[in-house]
Amino acid sequence: MRKDVHQKSFTPEAVGPLKGVRVVDASRLVCGNTLTFMLADFGAEVIKVERPVTGDPLREWKNGGHSLYWKIFGRNKKSTAIDFARPEGRDVLLRLLEAADCFVESFRYGTLEKLGLGPDDLLKRNPRLVIVRVSGWGQTGPYRTRPGFGTLIESFAGFAEKSGYPDRPPLLPNMPLADQVAGLTGAFATLAALRHAEATGEGQVVDLSILEPLHALISADAAIYDACGEKPQRTGSRSVTVAPRNVYQTADGPYIAIAASMQSMAHRLLAAIGRPELNEDPRYRLPEDRVRNADDLDQIIADWVRSRSLADNLKILGDAGVTVGPVNAVDMLIEDEHVAEREVLVRVPDEEAGTVLMPGIFPRLDRSPGALRTPAPGIGDHTEEILTGLGVEPSQLAALRESGAVQ
Repeated sequence: MRKDVHQKSFTPEAVGPLKGVRVVDASRLVCGNTLTFMLADFGAEVIKVERPVTGDPLREWKNGGHSLYWKIFGRNKKSTAIDFARPEGRDVLLRLLEAADCFVESFRYGTLEKLGLGPDDLLKRNPRLVIVRVSGWGQTGPYRTRPGFGTLIESFAGFAEKSGYPDRPPLLPNMPLADQVAGLTGAFATLAALRHAEATGEGQVVDLSILEPLHALISADAAIYDACGEKPQRTGSRSVTVAPRNVYQTADGPYIAIAASMQSMAHRLLAAIGRPELNEDPRYRLPEDRVRNADDLDQIIADWVRSRSLADNLKILGDAGVTVGPVNAVDMLIEDEHVAEREVLVRVPDEEAGTVLMPGIFPRLDRSPGALRTPAPGIGDHTEEILTGLGVEPSQLAALRESGAVQ
C-alpha cells in the first residue's frame, strides 16, 4: 500500500475562505454532517451540539472498533455536549445561537417548536440567523411528519426502481447516497442563504429535504414518461440512451468500463477492437441502432475484452482515444498514481487508530483553499472553551455540569 504519498498533517493555524462564519450543528448522522463537513473544510467554525454521553449517532458506525465515519465527517469541527431538552441546556443553546451565523438541525417535524426553539423564536433573538432544517420529506406537504431515512427516500424517489438488472429486484445503493447528495446540495444552499444575510441582514429558513436533491439526479425520467409514456427500466450498467456503455471483464479478472456516448467515440471504439466495418452495419450505424441491438454489440465487445488482460485493454483502448477506465476495487483505487499525486485520499494521524485514510480537500480553490485543521473531536471536547467564550462563568459552568445540562 502506498503509505508515503498520502501522509498529511493537521494544520490548526490554516485559514479558509469561510473564516468568521460560525455554524452550530445539532444534526445527526449523515446528511447534516456532510453539509457541515464541507463548510468546516473551508474554514467555518462548526460547533457540533451533541447529546451528553452518547454524542452523535454517527459515532456508533464502527469498523474494526473505530468510528471511521465520524473521524472523516467530524474533522475540522468542535464538539459541545448540551442536553437542550432541559431548560438550562436550552438557555445555553439559545446563547450559542445568538452568536451564530447558521444553525443546522435534523429533528423530526415539530420537535424544535415544542422546545421553544422553532424558527420564529430563533429569528427574534438573532434576525441574521440562517436555519437549515434537514428532513426526509421537507417542512411542508402531507409526508412532513414521516420519518425520513435515506433508504426510504432512495426507494420513494424512483432511484431503486431503476437500479439493478431487469430479472432481479430493485436495487438500493449500499451507502448513504441520498443523505450525502442532500448534504452536498445543502452546503450550497447554506452559502446562498449566508450571502443573502450578509447583503441584507436578514436570516431565513433553508428547507432541505433529502428527497428533492436525489430526485433531481433522475428527474429526466419524469419528463420522458410525461412526454413519451416510457418508464425507466432496470438495465444494469447499460444506458437507455447510448450504447455501448457497460462493464466488461478482462482476462485476468478485473472489469473495465467503456462508454461511447458520442457517435465519434462509438466509431473509435469499434475501430480499436478491429471491427471498423460495424460502423457501417445498419444494426450499429446510429445511436438508436446500437441501443436496439445492445445485446449483440455488447457480446462482440465483451469477447474482445475478455481475451486481453486489464493492462492490455487499458493501453490499447486508451491509446486509441476510447473512453475506458478500470472498475477499481478499493485496494486498486488506493494504489492508483493519480489518486496519490492529486491527494484524492490522504492519510492523517489519529490518536486511536494510528492513522486514518480519508478524502483530501475538495473542491480545489487555488486562491483560498480549504485545509485539514483539526481531527474529529471527542464528545464535548470544546464545551468549556465555547461556553467560556459566551461569557459563562466558571461557577455557572460547574452548575451546568452538575445538573447534566452539559458535558
